[in-house]
Amino acid sequence: MSRLADYDAALADFDPVMGIEVHVELNTRTKMFCSCATTFGAPPNSQVCPVCLGLPGAMPAVNHKAVESAIRLGLALNCRIAERCTFARKNYFYPDVSKDYQISQYEDPIDYDGFLDVELADGTVFRVSIERAHMEEDAAKNTHIGGSAGRIQGADYSLVDYNRGGVPLVEIVTKPIEGAGARAPEVARAYVAAIRELVIALGISDARMDQGSLRADINLSLRRRVPAGGASQSAVPFGKRSETKNVNSLRSIEKAVRYEICRQGALLAAGGSVTQETRHWHEDSESTSPGRSKEQAEDYRYFPEPDLLPIEPSRAWVEELRLTLPEPPAVRRRRLQQAWGFTDLEMRDVVNAGAVGLIEATVAAGASPAGARKWWTGELSRVANQGGVELADLLVRPEDVAELEALVSSGRINDKLARQVLGGVLAGQGRPGDVVAARGLEVVSDDSALLAAIDAALVAQPDVAQRIRDGKVAAAGAIVGAVMKATRGQADAVRVRQLVLSRLDVAG
Repeated sequence: MSRLADYDAALADFDPVMGIEVHVELNTRTKMFCSCATTFGAPPNSQVCPVCLGLPGAMPAVNHKAVESAIRLGLALNCRIAERCTFARKNYFYPDVSKDYQISQYEDPIDYDGFLDVELADGTVFRVSIERAHMEEDAAKNTHIGGSAGRIQGADYSLVDYNRGGVPLVEIVTKPIEGAGARAPEVARAYVAAIRELVIALGISDARMDQGSLRADINLSLRRRVPAGGASQSAVPFGKRSETKNVNSLRSIEKAVRYEICRQGALLAAGGSVTQETRHWHEDSESTSPGRSKEQAEDYRYFPEPDLLPIEPSRAWVEELRLTLPEPPAVRRRRLQQAWGFTDLEMRDVVNAGAVGLIEATVAAGASPAGARKWWTGELSRVANQGGVELADLLVRPEDVAELEALVSSGRINDKLARQVLGGVLAGQGRPGDVVAARGLEVVSDDSALLAAIDAALVAQPDVAQRIRDGKVAAAGAIVGAVMKATRGQADAVRVRQLVLSRLDVAG
């Protein structure tokens, strides 16, 4: 692992500058230039044809729905939409591109010159400028066998699945992100999270980072800080950058930026220099390692794609698509906060947990806003954090959480039992009601059964029983605890306490 500087010390001497490329797979039914299906998880190499494999004589045709999705995304990113854009061949040799070139856009992207305002954890709004968003086809998927954590380093051999090759992709490229300072990792995470939230709201991608349908490349460089009273910081040239490739979780994006600041800071502070290169992110060690050098600009030998005509979206069509845009996520959050009656702090917790859409769907399924917030930002967030996954990736649906809250509200289970029920749902044992029935987790509501357990506890603890009779009603907690243990937590603690005091003829 590389030598690392202290984070605060690195930032005292250097100013971080970022560039972020987000790759969004579109959820069209067919690929970008052919009619092959795009179903995730299909048997390897079962969704391929001469066009997406680039066999001689095959002719591509543009997916109209993909163009529409790209325009809608550009509008949502406050971009200008090109009146005329073209495709180009990006030439390079690598196993995941079977025809040795990728059809992309080079000089004429469909979307350009936009911005996205992202909200940070404390409510601060940071504007990220967008350079371009261009259409292209995705590459195939390489699986490296024998290496560490599926990485190419140390692998014995690699397998290629061309199903993903040709899937429609939009690559969103920012302008240099300056001025984030110590909050650079948070800004990077918030920006990618905002992109994810936006494409889901647009309905153009499922944005599953764990499945690679949304992934990010993080470019980062450090430049020497200008002393107080010196020249403008923006006048200082950018340093050499690293490009951490294919980071596929929000947590990892934040950690990768922080790691690179510390790594580059240590190099520069020691009088060394940063190598301009791609780097791989390792989830297990939370570190990056060198990929390939980019000291010299790569020559992809772009030239116009000869088999595809230019795309010339009419202004009327663009305006029609503008009318289909959903409510902006920030406006939606404010509306939902008011409807749900959440405080600013409560809503911030919801946003930071990535639970806005999940709570909205849970409320739509019949839960109260407070109940939905309690489970998603409480127990379920704990499980997600413990497993290192996003809330949306847990094996529990909003309908399950609504059903769980209904079971608690009706008195059939209590909070303690509800956590056990959630564990069963997360383990794939069915809906909450199914888990309750299968595990026998329903609250004991039969007073006779509760009284039997209470009598046994009173006999076992006569001194406690006497203290209660003497008016020390707080001692009833010991009897309640014994009953809860005897019933495996399936008794209603409030009802048990009432019965204890009644049994001893003591006023509560």
